[in-house]
Amino acid sequence: MTDKFQNKYRIASSRLQNWDYRWNAAYFVTICTKNRDHYFGEISNGEMNLSGIGIIADIMWYEIKNHSKNVELDAFVVMPNHIHGIIIINKPNGLVADVANGSDGDVANGSVADVANGSDVETLHATSLPPTPPTPPTKNQTMANISPKRGSLSTILRSYKSAVTNHTNRLGFQFAWQSRFHDHIIRDEDEFQRIRNYIINNPKNWTDDRFNK
Repeated sequence: MTDKFQNKYRIASSRLQNWDYRWNAAYFVTICTKNRDHYFGEISNGEMNLSGIGIIADIMWYEIKNHSKNVELDAFVVMPNHIHGIIIINKPNGLVADVANGSDGDVANGSVADVANGSDVETLHATSLPPTPPTPPTKNQTMANISPKRGSLSTILRSYKSAVTNHTNRLGFQFAWQSRFHDHIIRDEDEFQRIRNYIINNPKNWTDDRFNK
């Protein structure tokens, strides 16, 4: 699977202001349970023994592809109090921003305005009227600007978290996620393999894991 996404990695720090999380990239994500409580099960002899909630968290992860277009899933693991996974957004005509050399305006498949299918961003024409003084944004506009965009990493993970919570509550389990998640934009093939191995071997290394309370 990794060959398919070779040379599509881009250097970016977490939550870059100029990074659009709808852009094509491989993302390493971590989501913790509330207070890092062991809702998902326990590690025994280097293997993860899933609880009922852990089984739901595992099943719902693989359902992501059925509800999110242009998404590939790679390594994934459910740990006692968190999950690790690699999500690859790979839209056929999606944006791939090159910020490795500070050239965040360059993309692999067109201009910055070509978001997904090219219709998400309006462009200015040479015949446009003279600019008018900007008006202060309304509350609704402000909320729309800061809300996760459809097809973004945030909406994908929000949907996943919601599905796990809804199914656990429906079955009478008490469960809660930490409100935020951690993400890292994978830079290159070497880092991809290193993170992939980390995820796969996470249960064996639980004793030294920083999430182990």
